[in-house]
Amino acid sequence: MMLFPPTGLEYVATSAKGLVEKITLLDLRYEKELSEPGPLMRFIENQVDIVFVTVGWDRQLDEIFQLLNHLPENIPLIVGGYTATEKVEEFFTACPRIDIIVRGEGERTTQEILKGTALKDVLGISYREDDRIRHNSIRPLADVNELVPPDRALRRNDYRLLVNGIPIAGLSFDTVLSARGCPFNCKFCTFSLNPLGQKRTYAERDVASVVDEIAGLTAKVIMLSDDNLFTNPKRTEEICDLLIKRKIKKRFIAQSRLDIAKHPQLLEKMVNAGFKALLIGIESPHDRILKQLDKGFDQATIRKAFSVLRTYPILSNGYFIYGNIGETEEEMLFIAPFAREIGVDAISCNKLRIEKFSSLRTLAEKTPGYHVTERGELYSDKYSSAALKKIGKKIKYAFYTPGRYARILWKNLFIVKFFTLKEGLSLLLAGPRLIASVLVREHRRGRLKDSLRRTFIKND
Repeated sequence: MMLFPPTGLEYVATSAKGLVEKITLLDLRYEKELSEPGPLMRFIENQVDIVFVTVGWDRQLDEIFQLLNHLPENIPLIVGGYTATEKVEEFFTACPRIDIIVRGEGERTTQEILKGTALKDVLGISYREDDRIRHNSIRPLADVNELVPPDRALRRNDYRLLVNGIPIAGLSFDTVLSARGCPFNCKFCTFSLNPLGQKRTYAERDVASVVDEIAGLTAKVIMLSDDNLFTNPKRTEEICDLLIKRKIKKRFIAQSRLDIAKHPQLLEKMVNAGFKALLIGIESPHDRILKQLDKGFDQATIRKAFSVLRTYPILSNGYFIYGNIGETEEEMLFIAPFAREIGVDAISCNKLRIEKFSSLRTLAEKTPGYHVTERGELYSDKYSSAALKKIGKKIKYAFYTPGRYARILWKNLFIVKFFTLKEGLSLLLAGPRLIASVLVREHRRGRLKDSLRRTFIKND
């Protein structure tokens, strides 16, 4: 839905300030005129002396490689991001145009490159030299309080709620990172370790600096993008207190663990400070799977937590993982009725992924009939990737019934008040266009009849 800015790239761009004459920050999701190779190449040839590209996901890599190889040969090309860090050799092989790959966090590395530091002395990079690829030592992770927040003035566009290209309610979005790292060690997590095997020790920014950054934003909705904003409940209370004291009127979304339910005083302050939605990692309704994933709680704990969370005017989105090692189809399909039972407003379901340094990799490799693809996707002799995809659809359609959508809209408008009355009216007026756009999209993908049948008749 293109809600959020490329915050990682914005941190890197901001770190370059003062070291170059001009910074141009391009988000190719929005740059329609420059998203084609021809216009983009002409722009770069006329306006740019050095190019930094971030590749954060492994989708459409062939298209990305083609685009990178079109870049002018006389302009240095530096590539970074999670996927580039993870697949250094693959990127260099597929893209002869790449000069340097920045591995891991890029702020300090970018500064040293732009200062002209000899490449052999720049930590955290791989680079071409004499027809060879050289890999320098890993760069230690920087102190989070030394990193300058992104300069939003570098943006060339706003970030607004779009569904199938249709603007909704005029809402603008932004992200703020109040802390980096996570103190927990859930075995499934693909972000607790970076692709270099480094685990960032949980590190907090100064509370006042976080609130100052929020106060300076024009966006109406702010995503606090910490892995878990509530790792230190006392600190989160301080953030809420300062937001209330300074009368900062924003709507906040945050990621959380179930532990938040143990802090009613904090929940009250969150409501008063403008928190409207929590994204909560539940992962599974089954004790055996929860233990396997090392979540640190069981089904009874989940039920108890949501008996508390349901009493507050805050939307909840539950994250679930299916396709776990040894999990049956019946167990996977139980996600939808369980989520409805505990009162989750929305769910996000993903297949289990096992990254390079995941502690689940050994278990998967030792379990007969299980396999891990090069992309980290887990499948088994019994449940292929295609079979798991079908199960994921069954879970989705079992949970998201027409009645569920109506309840979500009602809670948004009249309980949580995520939307103002004016915004709610705009949302309702856009409803027919939204429905039409979904129907057109499903028709183009050749699955309109199947989607309608699953939604209104039978989900099989």
